[in-house]
Amino acid sequence: MNMLPERHTPIEISDELMDDLKGWFVGYVRTFKERDIDYPNIVLKEEHTKRVCGEIIGIGSQLGLRDSELRLAEIIALFHDVGRFEQYARYKTFADWQSENHAELGVTVLQRFGVLNQCEESARNLIFRTIRYHNRAGLPRGETEPCLFFARLLRDADKLDIWRVVTDYYRRQDGVRNGTLELDLPDTPEFSDAVYQDLMNREIVDIRHVESLNDFKLLQIGWVFDINFEPTLRAVRSRRYLEMIRDTLPQSERMDTLFAGIHEYLEERLRTVENGT
Repeated sequence: MNMLPERHTPIEISDELMDDLKGWFVGYVRTFKERDIDYPNIVLKEEHTKRVCGEIIGIGSQLGLRDSELRLAEIIALFHDVGRFEQYARYKTFADWQSENHAELGVTVLQRFGVLNQCEESARNLIFRTIRYHNRAGLPRGETEPCLFFARLLRDADKLDIWRVVTDYYRRQDGVRNGTLELDLPDTPEFSDAVYQDLMNREIVDIRHVESLNDFKLLQIGWVFDINFEPTLRAVRSRRYLEMIRDTLPQSERMDTLFAGIHEYLEERLRTVENGT
């Protein structure tokens, strides 16, 4: 599970290039802040990006990545959601199915502005592919191991911060709702049988089954079935994100059964890691 990427072709990224890329990102986001766009949701995605950069470095460091690999990981995290800003400006939503795929849009933005032109072609292509994969239901077969490694790393880091964002939101005290975060789903007391069955089968929830805010919360809980690395699994357990989402869902025997199975799965994964199997 914690296999490191192939290292026979290291990609070196200078301090100057890192500073240039971070500076471009800050300037690009500023253009949306200065326009007549919902400022809080733009800032929300900007802050999310910064935290995903921190998460990916934290996970990568615990896995023993070298400085050059950590820098590559940070660039991938820095640009993974760059398409969100134009998406929100155009459509006033973060729901891909109501607008367009934000990962593909992000690659288009990077290519349009030539943001990665200073990078080696191999690094540039890897970054583009990893961004394209980060929001897919699953990773493609036939991809290179280095690309799959960084894609898994990004997906883990991204989930950790999204869990942080949504648990903070669900536990808010002011009662003010953010339809953008909730994808404008109805806040009704029920949850769908199809979503429940996806999770009971230890599968990622099919977005087509999501009909309510409770379904969306269960989809977020189901991300635990797509965690790749030991440090991420340990963070999920120690930060108690799943429990915090569970506290906002209906109390029922079915829900208790579901969460017992999810906790069993998490502990099984951690035991597997501890035993080195």
